[in-house]
Amino acid sequence: MYSNPPLGAVARSDHSEGNTMRNPGRFSIGGTMLGLVLSLSAVCAAEGPKGVPAPGQVRIQNVEVRATVAGPVVLLRVYNRALPIFVDAVVAESIHGALTKKKTPRPLTHDLMHSVLTAFEGKVSRAVVTLKDKTFYAALTIVVGSTEKIFDSRSSDAIALAIHFKAPILVSQELLDTSGVDVEPEGTPL
Repeated sequence: MYSNPPLGAVARSDHSEGNTMRNPGRFSIGGTMLGLVLSLSAVCAAEGPKGVPAPGQVRIQNVEVRATVAGPVVLLRVYNRALPIFVDAVVAESIHGALTKKKTPRPLTHDLMHSVLTAFEGKVSRAVVTLKDKTFYAALTIVVGSTEKIFDSRSSDAIALAIHFKAPILVSQELLDTSGVDVEPEGTPL
């Protein structure tokens, strides 16, 4: 049975080839140091044609889930910048399960969507996260057969499904620059 790790416990997963386990860096939002419960890295699979994001977009290199005083946060990380997206506990658990391949006793919504799409030979091909009026949104691209459709989505749902399908998560460089926070480079001791 899956359960969240106790406060202070660290679980890490790095799926990129040739990399060793890394310490997640610390970062500050609004002057408050965020507490680390777990840090998970997932490298997303190939983007669309030739693996190249659209102009002005960058591919998220790692996804980390952390518990903070303000609630669970997902960090979309590119080098020493991270885009923090606060999520509810159920979504944090779902993303954690997708990153670690741990199953809950009963399937969560994202597990169900993964199973349904897979049964119909469908897949998520990418998730593009945006920000509008201080709310994160996502465009979730799903492919079934030769049909590709883009769906409006909560960013957290799109992130969870992209991880389940090992699909790329993309953000604009401008969003990363304006709403991202500096984090210590991976491999830097805490």
